Amino acid sequence: MVEDEPAIADTVRYALEREGFAVVAAGDGDTGIERFRAEHPSLVILDLMLPALSGLDVCRLIRAESPVPIIMLTAKDSEADKVAGLEIGADDYVTKPFSVRELVSRVRALLRRAGLAVAAEPAEVLRGGPVEMDTASHEVRVRGEVVAFPHKEFELLETLLARRGRLLTRDFLISEVWGVDYFGDTKTLDVHVKRLRRKIEEDPHRPVHLVTVRGLGYKFVG
Repeated sequence: MVEDEPAIADTVRYALEREGFAVVAAGDGDTGIERFRAEHPSLVILDLMLPALSGLDVCRLIRAESPVPIIMLTAKDSEADKVAGLEIGADDYVTKPFSVRELVSRVRALLRRAGLAVAAEPAEVLRGGPVEMDTASHEVRVRGEVVAFPHKEFELLETLLARRGRLLTRDFLISEVWGVDYFGDTKTLDVHVKRLRRKIEEDPHRPVHLVTVRGLGYKFVG
């Protein structure tokens, strides 16, 4: 991330790290290029208005060396600025002020399209605690017994198992299972978590596998 406003940089870094991404930050264009060449990141978030070397120049230099996805941030909202960024190789464009949740969703979408998403375990069989999930046959066994899971419950359990041991925020789970455009009641997630616990926990009221991280989200342990 190349961003010269500390408040924005800190907010974006916190949001991305909370979702499991590693973030390397730079406060100006020259440092951004140096860190890009040293770190070889999977994606670049790049402010347009930077001291010394501009965001457009940084984008041009990066694109000459790499096809890495680039999201440009700017306070400018004119069509000419958007076109300029996209024409020199930016993949997406977010205008300040922006929703951090939207930015994180765009990061995930670009990584998926680039084939670089760092989230899920690619195996067809996922295991955690008493659960064994065969994603190819859409079958789940709990303590050796086949248990039926409706579609959304299956998707939620798959998301948790594929990232077992990691904190998954409520926003992340909702966007992964119900989609980034979901605007329904977020308690839907809690209802589905309760249903999963009834099927996989020995005592659903004292879960040891699908645990709550208070104020943040859930994680699958085991």
